Amino acid sequence: MANIVRIFDTTLRDGEQSPGCSMNLAEKLEVAKQLERLGVDIMEAGFAASSPGDFASVKSIAKAIKNASVTSLARALKGDIDAAAEALKEAKYPRIHTFIATSDIHMTYKLKKSPEQVLEAAAEMVRYAKKFCDDIEFSAEDASRSNPAFLYQIFEAVIQAGATTINVPDTVGYASPEEMTKLILGIRENVPSIDKAIISVHCHNDLGLAVANSLAAAKAGAGQLECTINGIGERAGNAALEELVMNLSIRKDYYNLGCNINTKELYKTSKLLSSITGVRVQPNKAIVGENAFAHESGIHQHGMLANKSTYEIMTPESIGLTENKLVLGKHSGRHAFEDRLKEMGYELEDDALQIAFEQFKALADKKKTVTDKDLEALIHHKTLKVPEFYKLERFVINSGNTITTTSSVRLVAKTGHVLEEVVSSYDGPIDASYKAIDKLVGKRFTLEDFVINSVTGGTDAQGEVNVKIKNNEGVYNGYGVSMDIVEASILAYISAINNMLYDQENKREA
Repeated sequence: MANIVRIFDTTLRDGEQSPGCSMNLAEKLEVAKQLERLGVDIMEAGFAASSPGDFASVKSIAKAIKNASVTSLARALKGDIDAAAEALKEAKYPRIHTFIATSDIHMTYKLKKSPEQVLEAAAEMVRYAKKFCDDIEFSAEDASRSNPAFLYQIFEAVIQAGATTINVPDTVGYASPEEMTKLILGIRENVPSIDKAIISVHCHNDLGLAVANSLAAAKAGAGQLECTINGIGERAGNAALEELVMNLSIRKDYYNLGCNINTKELYKTSKLLSSITGVRVQPNKAIVGENAFAHESGIHQHGMLANKSTYEIMTPESIGLTENKLVLGKHSGRHAFEDRLKEMGYELEDDALQIAFEQFKALADKKKTVTDKDLEALIHHKTLKVPEFYKLERFVINSGNTITTTSSVRLVAKTGHVLEEVVSSYDGPIDASYKAIDKLVGKRFTLEDFVINSVTGGTDAQGEVNVKIKNNEGVYNGYGVSMDIVEASILAYISAINNMLYDQENKREA
């Protein structure tokens, strides 16, 4: 039987540090719940000591998650460990993840500490963290550029102090697969107490080798792989979870390793993260890219018709990608709609379900068929518990290539007040609408990003819009979907504003 490798997901911590990938509390909770459905063994919910927002996120996720370990990152400092322990109090399976740099360049220029001081601090802080919970992970930052003899020494010290997992990060993506293999084998052979701890690796993708390095480490004896959905993360990102998992699944003959991931949740998890952050994967991305199962070459198509295994080493269904269609009409009922959502893995509360069903019926009147992708787009934000501080009631556009565009937008505030504004613009209906909304909410924003995508093909396709808006307090994501691209754009802008107001409300309460 294959050995089981633990999957440690850090999408909510390292992944969120990627530019443009910030999430509010409701979005983080939704991603955390999906990671739980996916079957990750450990999820890193954040860096509790870094900000009140991160503390609140770790605390909320720790309380909500019951089937996976929840961890918070902490520097080798008592204050950081105290914050992590407090945030994890309600976790069913808490883990404190503490770290300190071990490479000569980091110890000399960043820490300004001697190896002896780093060794003492690491062991002392692991002992301190052990007072709060049994499950302690220690990371030797920049391990791949550290002196191996010093690594053996510090890993032995922290295991003796109580560490249950020792992490070997390739922090700047410097290593090669052969070097990672040698490093892991060296640790196994030269750390006397290594049988008391699990070896983990955390590989970055600066040279495009994060997945290869992680798999090499696993084959050499690493029992935990740290990764993110879609490979997001600082700089060039981290090892992509979906690529690691499918390598282990498809090449069991080579790795003789397995994991606890439900691969049929991979596509849905990838899509959820892309929709929330507005950062889409490239079409040719392995496993979850739009072209991953597309075949254009005539030779390839001929082979596929004869036997799919000629050009597909895995099936779309194995990652949860299906081509099911739900035919819609005037007689389509809520029960059938709800059953289809459950088959897709979505369970909405009554209010959200009713809103989604009404939008489903409205779409059915406009489209001949509604696909699973259409449904995913419709219900994307129905699972997020972000209050609608502002809601679109209607908009009217007067536009043409020989006149100045005018947009009239009416919003309903959370208080029940109806607000309406008319704005003219030379830059088109979306610009005019956004300026009208700015006047209605009494704020000015910088539009950092604006992305339009088609949910499906055809002239009757729904359009998805992701926006990022910026003000003095931060950058906020928004999402909208409609067959009318102007409406989708307005909905996305309002969504971003609601996310901003929700974030501000949480900060005041904290």
